[in-house]
Amino acid sequence: MASSLPDRPSVDRLRKDARRLQDSLSTGSRRATALVRRWHPQPDAALATPGRFRLHDAQLTVARRYGFSGWPAMVHFVELAATISRFPGSVADEGLEPADRFTVLACLRYDESDSPERWQQAAALLAADPTLVDRSVWTAAAAMDLPALRRHLVGDPSSATRPAGPFEWPPLLYVTYSRAPVGRTSAEVAEVVTLLLDAGADPDTGYLWGGLATPFTALTGAFGEGEQGPRRQPPHPHAQAVARLLLDRGADPNDGQSLYNRMFSPGNDHLELLFAYGLGTRTGGPWFRRLGEALETPAEMMRRQVDWAARHGFVERLDLLARHGVDVSGVEAVTWRVPADVDVLLGGRTALHAAAWEGDLNRIRALLAAGADPAVHDDAYGTTPLAWAEHAFQTEAADLLRPLTPQ
Repeated sequence: MASSLPDRPSVDRLRKDARRLQDSLSTGSRRATALVRRWHPQPDAALATPGRFRLHDAQLTVARRYGFSGWPAMVHFVELAATISRFPGSVADEGLEPADRFTVLACLRYDESDSPERWQQAAALLAADPTLVDRSVWTAAAAMDLPALRRHLVGDPSSATRPAGPFEWPPLLYVTYSRAPVGRTSAEVAEVVTLLLDAGADPDTGYLWGGLATPFTALTGAFGEGEQGPRRQPPHPHAQAVARLLLDRGADPNDGQSLYNRMFSPGNDHLELLFAYGLGTRTGGPWFRRLGEALETPAEMMRRQVDWAARHGFVERLDLLARHGVDVSGVEAVTWRVPADVDVLLGGRTALHAAAWEGDLNRIRALLAAGADPAVHDDAYGTTPLAWAEHAFQTEAADLLRPLTPQ
């Protein structure tokens, strides 16, 4: 079982959780007792003496609840995570000097601020002052400017691998997470990536986003996508070329965050490439050695892919997984149908909200034909399907819904 720790975990917070559990059991809390029975490996022995539940047992319960074999393993992970966690969303745009502002605007931060407007602002800054790339190695990397990057590396070869800049990333991450429309060709970007790799950049480099266990690697940046959708968090413009270069240089294809980010939409090009390099079979990559049981195993990654594909009717993905030896026996893909109550709120949203967010024009038309109300508001944000489409930059869906949505 992989880690399910909350973001920004701390040992002090976890110690308080254990103490709180111990105190609750001393008062006979049913909820605390149920927690121990679910997660402690020997609950009867741990609960044998009323009012004398040991702190050791509370810590073990907390650790196993969060996916670890025991308290020492969890503490080791949290202490390690503190050294490699980054918080891109905490870096403000305002107040930065122009080169750093360009860099911050250019790169995916994996929060709700990611949007095409930011990347266009970055491109405009660079167009207004092309010398920005001479200010720092990370700005040259985010701009994917080969001559400028080469000049920086000649002046300071160690900068190819050193975490620095507004996000404290090594330059390779600024390349793979950049979405600034600066007009680079696939060949040019490949030269940039090759230059960094030849200079010693780690193809498996990455960071822990907000302290969560699954690393955001250079591959993760190349493949893109995620919970904010493919228009707010798109793949790198040259994703396949960049990812192939990284994999050729030894990047681990068992990249859990890439698999998670790309599972929401039906495309399979990332899986085809990762399978070609050993996805699901190779084990023991550097992040697994580093983080151990905090990570999903390759088998657990594949099970997540199967479950999501089945629940969302991704038949082609299930076929692809099966062709590569993943067990899909007994799994049937759900076929989407217009719900009997077309405006029912499930998970706080209607089917029309979901279709608008995903930009699925066929489903939107089917729902509207069945009488779906485009003016209905979701529970979470109090907005219409049109607002969901606009937030996700699903332009075609927004154009379809706009004339039908009361202003």
